[in-house]
Amino acid sequence: MMRAVAWAAGAGGALAAGYLGLVTGAVPVDLGVGRRTRPLGPQTVDIAAPRETVFDVVARPYLGRTPRAMAEKLHVLERGGDLVLAEHYTPVAGGRLRAVTTETVRFTRPGRIDFRLVRGPVPHVTESFVLDETGAGTRLTYAGELGTDLWRLGQWWGGAVATRWEETVAASLGSLRAEAERRAAPHR
Repeated sequence: MMRAVAWAAGAGGALAAGYLGLVTGAVPVDLGVGRRTRPLGPQTVDIAAPRETVFDVVARPYLGRTPRAMAEKLHVLERGGDLVLAEHYTPVAGGRLRAVTTETVRFTRPGRIDFRLVRGPVPHVTESFVLDETGAGTRLTYAGELGTDLWRLGQWWGGAVATRWEETVAASLGSLRAEAERRAAPHR
């Protein structure tokens, strides 16, 4: 009886540790079997600011010095001319945990920013911000693809991750819009 209890406790602890590692991105699972992909987005936001301003608002924390206000969300590990390797931090589980994703971010001035997941809670994510000029400013279109392994189990996990991922992107787009429009507003 004691062996069964000990085995169950050990198995439960291992499952909990595996789940926490997967959720936070600390234990990435990339098996390459049963890969299923699903779209992310598209999400579109119209911004009353020039395309160059919007591009600069996105690029500055990556290519320049990251503001202290973004330190809890972003840490650039390596900077190049148009490509960076960065960690993104996202609160999960009601803010008690923090998911860490490591991504390359490529900047193609003035109209495109591409993200590619290196390490995170799923084995595959590619995303882009495409900036198009409009009569009233800029239209930013976000789209991507998320992939998971292990057939149906991975598909279920991908759905859970994608929901939170897209919510995080939507919040970021709202902040980006507000900052770009603030910078573009005429100074009084």
